[in-house]
Amino acid sequence: MNNDELILEAKEFFNAHKTEIGKYVKKGLKVIPLSFEELSAFSIELSEKLLEKPEEILALFSEALEDLYSSLKDARIRLLELPESQKLKIREIRAKHLGKILEIEGIIRQASEVRPRVINAKFECPTCGTVITVLQIDTSYREPSRCTSCGRKAGFKELKKDMVDAQRLVAEETPESLTGGEQPRRINILLKEDLVEPKMEEKTTPGSKVRVIGVLREVPIYNRGGTVGTTFDIAIDANNIIPLEESFEEIEISEEEERQIKEIAADDNLFSKLASSIAPSVYGHTEVKLAIAMQLLGGVKKTRSDGTATRGDMHILLVGDPGVAKSVMLKFISSNAPKGRYVVGKSASKAGLTAAVVKDEILKSWSLEAGVMVLANKGIACIDEMEKMDEEDRSSMHEAMEQQTVTITKATIQATLRAETAVLGAANPKLGRFNIDEPISHQINMSPSLLNRFDLIFVLKDVPQKERDEMIASHVLMEHGGEKHLVDIIDSHLLRKYFAYAKQNIHPILTPQASQEIKDFYVNIRNPRGGASEDIKAIAISARQLEALIRLSEASAKARLSKKVTKEDARRAIKILHYCMLQVGFDAERGVFDIDRITTGITASERSKILTVKEILTKLESQKGKLIPIEDLIQELGNKITKEQLDEVLDKLKRDGDIFEPRRGFIQRV
Repeated sequence: MNNDELILEAKEFFNAHKTEIGKYVKKGLKVIPLSFEELSAFSIELSEKLLEKPEEILALFSEALEDLYSSLKDARIRLLELPESQKLKIREIRAKHLGKILEIEGIIRQASEVRPRVINAKFECPTCGTVITVLQIDTSYREPSRCTSCGRKAGFKELKKDMVDAQRLVAEETPESLTGGEQPRRINILLKEDLVEPKMEEKTTPGSKVRVIGVLREVPIYNRGGTVGTTFDIAIDANNIIPLEESFEEIEISEEEERQIKEIAADDNLFSKLASSIAPSVYGHTEVKLAIAMQLLGGVKKTRSDGTATRGDMHILLVGDPGVAKSVMLKFISSNAPKGRYVVGKSASKAGLTAAVVKDEILKSWSLEAGVMVLANKGIACIDEMEKMDEEDRSSMHEAMEQQTVTITKATIQATLRAETAVLGAANPKLGRFNIDEPISHQINMSPSLLNRFDLIFVLKDVPQKERDEMIASHVLMEHGGEKHLVDIIDSHLLRKYFAYAKQNIHPILTPQASQEIKDFYVNIRNPRGGASEDIKAIAISARQLEALIRLSEASAKARLSKKVTKEDARRAIKILHYCMLQVGFDAERGVFDIDRITTGITASERSKILTVKEILTKLESQKGKLIPIEDLIQELGNKITKEQLDEVLDKLKRDGDIFEPRRGFIQRV
C-alpha cells in the first residue's frame, strides 16, 4: 500500500471511531489516544506498518485526522498499548531496535527541567532561494550540509525554528523485574509537547512508576575534540507515558471489592483480623502487627491555626533480639504497600535516603535524583539495620520524618521536595540481645533526637517459653511444609485495597468523648497521684506522644471506616502506646513512666542524683579548695545515694568532662 492508500485506510478507521474522537474535538483537545488492539483488529496492514515505520505512519494518522476534522490541525496520536512482541525490559534493548517503537516499564530516577527545544528549522539558500528543512534530532543545532538545488555548502539564511517544550527523564528497571544479582539498568526518555504539561509533569516526578511507549533513537557521544565517537547512547523519544498506579490514592476499587471491604469493616474481630493479615508467615507479635496496620492507614494531615502542617504519617521502630523476624515484617510491608521501599542501613547513604544533585550531560544542567524518602512519598520506607548507618547519614532523616520535606541546596539547585513518607525501621542492640533494665538509647547506636521522632518503639524479645515455643515451631514447620494456615486472614490483594479505600474516603474527626479520653490519659500519666517526692519529676510522656495518640485514634477509626473517632478508638490507641511505654519508657527504680529513658537515655531519678552530687561538689569546693577527697563527698551525701550509684554518677560526670581525677581518691571540677 502506498501513502495515499494508507491515509484512506486511516480515515476509515477514524470514521469507525468518530464518536470517541468527537468527544475530544468538542473539548478542544488535540491529543487523540489510539488503541493498537483496535487498530490491528480493523487493519492488519496499518498495524504492521506502524510497527515497521512508526514515525511515518503516525504522521499519516495526523494528516488523516486533519482532513476529517479541520479543528484537529497538528493533532498528536498517543498509543495506549503495544503488542507483547514490542514490550521489552530496558536490559533487552539492542541496536536492532533503533528506529522501532517499543514499550518499557520503569521507575523515574531523574527528571530535568522543562525547556524549549528546536525540532525543525527552515533555511534559505542565498544563491538560488531554495527553502531547505532540517529536522533537529541531535543535541547540537544542525544547518544544511548543502543546497539541494545549486549545491551551495555554507552561508544559509535561517528563516524559521519550530520549538516545543522538552524534558529528559531517566527511567530505571523496577526491582520486581530483576533476578539474582542483576543491577537495574537505566535509559534516557525524551518528552515533548503535551507530555510535559504541568498536570502530566506531576505524574512523572522521581519515584513515579511509568509505562513508556516510544521510538528508540541513537544519541551521539562527542569526543574531547568535538568529533562524534563510534559508540552511541540510546534514548526513547516518547510517544506516550502512562503513569502506573502506585499510591493508595490512585488504586481503583470495583463495586464488588467495595462490598467486601465494608463486610470486613463490620466484622467484630476486625482488629485481630488486620493484625493476623500483616506478615502472616510470622507467628505472634500481635500488638506490633496491629500497630503496623495502623501505620499503613495513618492519621489525618492537618493545618494548624498558624499555617503550619501536622503530619498524619506514623513512624515505628522495631528493636530486638536476632531471629524475631523483624526483617521479614519489613520485607512484607515494602512489597505489599503501594510505594513501599526497602533499604538496608549500611548500604544507605545520605544522598540515597534524601536526594542528590547530579550533572545532566544531555541538557547540560543540574538535576535532582531522588532518594528513598522522596521516592516513597505517600507510601512507606522500610529501613532495616538502622544502627549500622553512619550518624551523618541518619541525621539527614530528621527533617524528612518530622517536617515531611527534603531541602536541597547544592550547585544551582535550591529545592524542597515532598517526603510524606511513613518510616518503619528495625535496629539490633549493641550487645546482640536487648537488656530491659538499660535505657534504649544506651543499647542501640542511634541519637536520642532521632529516637524521639518515632511515634512507637517496640521491643521484640526472644524469651524461652515452652507453650509459645511449641506454637512457633509448629507455625514455622507448617510454613516449610506448605500447609495452609487455619487463621482467619485477609488476602494481601484485598488488604491493599482495604487500606486504599480507607485512605481515599475516610478522614475521621475527633469526637469530644475521644478528646476527653486522650486528655485524661495525658494529664493523669504526667501528674500521677502519690508521685515521687524528688525535686525533679519524671516526665511520663511529651506532646509528641500526645500527637501519636491522636494519629493512632484516627487510624483506628479509619480501620472501622468510621468518619468519627470514638472513645473506643482512643482507648485502643492508649493501649498500644501503653504497651510501648512499658517496654522502653518505664523507670523500674521509681515505678513510674519516664519518656527521658528514650529521648535522653537518662531518667529523672538519675538526673536528680547527678544534680545532688554537683551541688555538694560546689559546696565542698568552697570549704576545702579545688581538690575534693571522695571520702568527704561520700560522708556529705550520707544515705541519699548508694556507693554503686555514686560510682555511676562520677563516671558519667568524667565522660561529660565536668570533673576529672588528678590523683587517686581525689576529684576536681573542671
